[in-house]
Parts: sequence; structure tokens; C-alpha cells
Amino acid sequence: MAKAHILYVEDDESLSFVTRDNLELQGYEITHCHDGREAMGLIRGQLFDLCILDVMLPEIDGFTLAREIRKYDREVPILFLTAKSLKEDRLQGLRLGGDDYITKPFSIEELILRVEVFLRRSKISRPQAPGHYKLGHFEFDYANLSLFHEDENYQLTQKEADLLKLFADNRSQVLKRSEILEKLWGEDDYFLGRSLDVFISRLRKYLRSDDKLKIETLHGVGFRLKEE
Repeated sequence: MAKAHILYVEDDESLSFVTRDNLELQGYEITHCHDGREAMGLIRGQLFDLCILDVMLPEIDGFTLAREIRKYDREVPILFLTAKSLKEDRLQGLRLGGDDYITKPFSIEELILRVEVFLRRSKISRPQAPGHYKLGHFEFDYANLSLFHEDENYQLTQKEADLLKLFADNRSQVLKRSEILEKLWGEDDYFLGRSLDVFISRLRKYLRSDDKLKIETLHGVGFRLKEE
């Protein structure tokens, strides 16, 4: 199995030393940058399996960096490290194309667990999962993270594809919020639930050209992918 290559951008020298050392002990290849400008120069010439970005960076902040990463790679998981506690600030990164966040201070064990979860679902640590779906007038190619129809072509992130696959495998069935969170995030948590809402909004935006294909919200229960 290939060694996962992680881009880690953090300007705190003490924290970055400890974090990088622990991730390398887990067998990952780490490219560490001290600021956003340094990282910006790397993302245009390399592909990474995971990006860990501090939000408050000198030169170029983590949100701007994530937006730039998404121009070159829609697939790579992006994990934000943030000291901000307001949920609006946490969700901003997800709206920009991030996949998850950890609030500082965090434990190394928690970070390693999140990294393992992302890489377990990515191509670096599992074979391409079969799965080609017809959803309304869309074709969904899970293995290649692609959703397309005529002149519409969306390259999904891994988390978006995982969520859409869950709906596609259970179409017309009600999926409880807790069930989705357990399957995709590994736990049922309030803030993760807010993250789920962001991803639901993204999928609805992609599917909006087909008015017969809808992700319904069942308030207090969960969601359902409905084809009319």
C-alpha cells in the first residue's frame, strides 16, 4: 500500500513539530509549510492525499488556501484546524470546500483518528469501490467522484460522493440524521450535524437542474432521496 502524503500547513512551530512527528510515526509522509504562501506554491505542482490547514496563517489564510486547492483538486479531503469557536466560522470552511474541522486545542489522538477516517475512505487506502448510478437524468460515477448530465459535469469531493452514494443505495428510504453521521463521520454530534447540513446543501445545488430528483428533509428525523 502506498504511503499517504499529507500537506500540513501550520505556523506554530511547537505544535507543528509535535503534530508532524506523531503523524510520521503513524507512517504518513508529511510536507509541512509554515505559511499559506509557501503552501500555495506547492499545491499547483503536487497531488496530496489529505490537506490539514490551520485557518489563521500568515501571508495567506487557510480559507483562501482551501479555495485555491479546490481549483486544482476537487477530491482531496481538507481538514481545518481552527481556534474559532463560533459555529458560523466553523461552517465557513465547509462552504469553501472543506470536509471537516478540529477546534484547537485538540488532542493528537483525535487528529490521528480523523486522518485515519479520511484516508480509509480515500483511494490511498482502499481499492476503487464499484458503483455507477443513474439518478434522475444524472449519471453518478462513485469510483471517479463524478456527477454528470449533458453539459453539466461536477467533480465531487470524497465526502460529497460518500453522502450521495449513501442516498443512492437507499433511495426513497428515510435516512436518520444520526445514521448518516455515524456512517460518514463516525459519531453523532451537534456540530457534525451542522456540517451534514452544509453537504446536503451542496448536493441539492448539484441536483437542482432535475426537478424530479430531490433530497427531502423530514424535520426531526432525517433525509430522503426521492425520484418522482
